[in-house]
Amino acid sequence: MTRPILEADRLTKRYGSHVALDDVSFTIGEGVTGLLGENGAGKSTSIKAFLGLVRPTSGAARVLGEEAHTSLAVRSRLGYMPEHDCLPSQVSAAEFLTHMAELSGLPPSVARTRAADTLRHTGLFEERYRAIGGYSTGMKQRVKLAQALVHDPAFVFLDEPTAGLDPVGREEMLTLVRKTYREFGISVLISSHLMADVERCCDRILVMRGGRVEHAGEVGQFTRETEAVFIEVDANRERLVTALERRGVRVVPDAGGLVIEGPDESVYDHVRDALVEAEAPLRRMAPRRHVLTELFEREEAA
Repeated sequence: MTRPILEADRLTKRYGSHVALDDVSFTIGEGVTGLLGENGAGKSTSIKAFLGLVRPTSGAARVLGEEAHTSLAVRSRLGYMPEHDCLPSQVSAAEFLTHMAELSGLPPSVARTRAADTLRHTGLFEERYRAIGGYSTGMKQRVKLAQALVHDPAFVFLDEPTAGLDPVGREEMLTLVRKTYREFGISVLISSHLMADVERCCDRILVMRGGRVEHAGEVGQFTRETEAVFIEVDANRERLVTALERRGVRVVPDAGGLVIEGPDESVYDHVRDALVEAEAPLRRMAPRRHVLTELFEREEAA
């Protein structure tokens, strides 16, 4: 078993009487990990502890086996993409990334090469000499990702990397994140409130609440198939619902389609007959999968 990249060992952080992290222990290894939780759950404090920006009240936040707040060398192996826009508007992306690479200790010639390679990876090579202030929101998000990668870190923290992006931009950003690990071997932690993005992109998740870890594991563990059936039709949806209910089938609207619940495989016969009766063209039918939002829905209902 490989050594974990990040390790929280009974990590506690207090701000006065407020406990931001409460005796938390977890490890994060290679791959792409999603960090989920409501505001105040402890996500930001965890990231700051691993970046060495806050000193734990007790316990340890280790990076590659060393405590982050005491080791400058290990902190240099990390990259960070902040949520908020903090980019200089008057300089080009090429200048900015070269400067950030030099700040990380790379010689000027190497820094220029790394900046060009990273801008090519993030799809900004053709626009590299334009002032960042003239970039679109999606391009600025790519610059923030590029500056987190330009010094070739072992691990990067991405805070809301798809913030402000349209659906196409979100998909492109998530593809870039996967490519970052697959092609460069740089592992990633994504802190996001968009659970669909985490499902799409991550191998594993950590769910935090009240300064503690409530769930941890492979994404597939939380999105496995259920016994219900999900269907989408192109027309006559209400007629289909009526036809199904007349056959004693429980129907629940969900995400633009219908979830069909039945005690056994006879539900497929009922669906087939109801589709014919309602003259509803079938677009898609598949076993329904759990989604990560259900983790929070179950907790709120408890």
